Amino acid sequence: MTSSTLSSRHEADRGSVLRPLLGLLLVLFVSMISATVVSTALPRIIGALNGSQTQYTWVVTATLLTATASTPIWGKLADLYSKKVLVQVAISIFLVGSLLSGFSQDAGQLIAARAFQGLGVGGLQALVQTIIAAMIPPKERGRYNGLLGAVMAVATVSGPLLGGLITETSWMGWRWCFFIGVPFAALSLIVLQRSLHLPVLRDRDDVQVDYVGATLLAAGVSLLLIWVTFVDSSFDWVSWQTAAMVGAALVILAVAVWWESRVAEPVLPLAVIRQPAPALAILASLAVGMAMFGGAVFLGQYFQVSRGYTPTEAGLLMIPMMLGTLVSSTVSGLVVSRTGKLKAQIVAGTVILVAGFGVLSTLKHDTSLLIVFAGLATMGIGVGMSMQNLVLAVQNTVALRDVGAASASITFFRSLGGTIGISVLGAVLANRVSADIAKGLQEAGVPASASGGASNLNLDALPAPIRTIVETAYGDATGHIFLISTAIAVVGVIAALLLKPAPLRTTLDMEKPAETEPAGPEETEPAKQD
Repeated sequence: MTSSTLSSRHEADRGSVLRPLLGLLLVLFVSMISATVVSTALPRIIGALNGSQTQYTWVVTATLLTATASTPIWGKLADLYSKKVLVQVAISIFLVGSLLSGFSQDAGQLIAARAFQGLGVGGLQALVQTIIAAMIPPKERGRYNGLLGAVMAVATVSGPLLGGLITETSWMGWRWCFFIGVPFAALSLIVLQRSLHLPVLRDRDDVQVDYVGATLLAAGVSLLLIWVTFVDSSFDWVSWQTAAMVGAALVILAVAVWWESRVAEPVLPLAVIRQPAPALAILASLAVGMAMFGGAVFLGQYFQVSRGYTPTEAGLLMIPMMLGTLVSSTVSGLVVSRTGKLKAQIVAGTVILVAGFGVLSTLKHDTSLLIVFAGLATMGIGVGMSMQNLVLAVQNTVALRDVGAASASITFFRSLGGTIGISVLGAVLANRVSADIAKGLQEAGVPASASGGASNLNLDALPAPIRTIVETAYGDATGHIFLISTAIAVVGVIAALLLKPAPLRTTLDMEKPAETEPAGPEETEPAKQD
């Protein structure tokens, strides 16, 4: 093939990337904003539905749980079926889940609707990464990962602000926090229908989807998370309930690993994740996800419940973290594309993330906002430098035909870390707050019945003395969960230091062995376009 032919082909490929990229970025925006638009509104939502702190946590956890459980299935399906059809199905599920969430009448219904919505979110998380990996070689993917990080930052910045404005607008109300994603989802469907065209690399007659493995993984993880949510509040750490739930979960997960090692098309590719580089990248991503999601989800609650800010003000106060993510992800992506090296960016990102958590671990109900902003900005920089580069480190180790399962694997473990982090830190926060409130009421000589049965998160319904005690309890407990996040994030630093990623390749697919035909299946088989 001549250099002129290669050049023209490269220009055509670039054009085919840029056209659907808008739709993919819009999909990512839809997925991200579904979580961030609710973050500042959750205290008001749970207060209006008279929910509890446990239900507050589960409104977030339910979405993460189903997203985590479904991500490996979406990734494997992407290697076998039309990526275009799958991403459209995921968007449709997300759209319906948004409508159901908006029409919920109590906290239980909202949690169930958010769980359904999470199925679509899991698909979007896996498929956007997979589709981009199917279009762009790893060496060039860094700059596009910078765009992904920028969109994530914009969604995270605008989401809390939008959620606050919606919640405080009388003619809209908190239900529009869920309805607002519907037009974005519909628009992304139209854009991708017109612009996204990818070949289906495998024969549909040879499809084997590992539903058994996915079910086992989902069951084991779900049981562990349910145990984390209720331990030390409904029953003791050392109890028959703990033994039954943890024991059963470990047995189920062990069976899942055994099953995955035997099936032809495992939902989690053990052959990939056992390799040193992917294994360490996944471990780092697990720690980063656990620390980041587990800590950040409670910041909106801290600003509103402890500091007394409105939802809109709470969104504005989150801007330092989002700006840190925006700038660092963009710059890091450009550096990676220019140098082809990942490790320095990942190590620096995880170290900076630990430093950010360390600053936030000093939070109290009266901490200076300058200290809070410094911690938020530092945490955002660490996230921007590490998150997408860890995904790229795994994608760079697999052939194009397996990139869906590989991308879904690291997304699965990152989401799993986030789900565990939210559940664990939410349980710690709930127990710490309950103990501090009980202690504060006792010292003030105020009976607990003076609250009139109102939720602790419904501050407007609480008498002034109890409200002050609740605000102090939430403020002081938030610093404690960030201290735990700091310890967890150190694991990510260790994994990043041990990581030895391969140089980023400049081709979409891995080089074929010499004895095989030079053209891969995607070139020799009839092109099945999405």
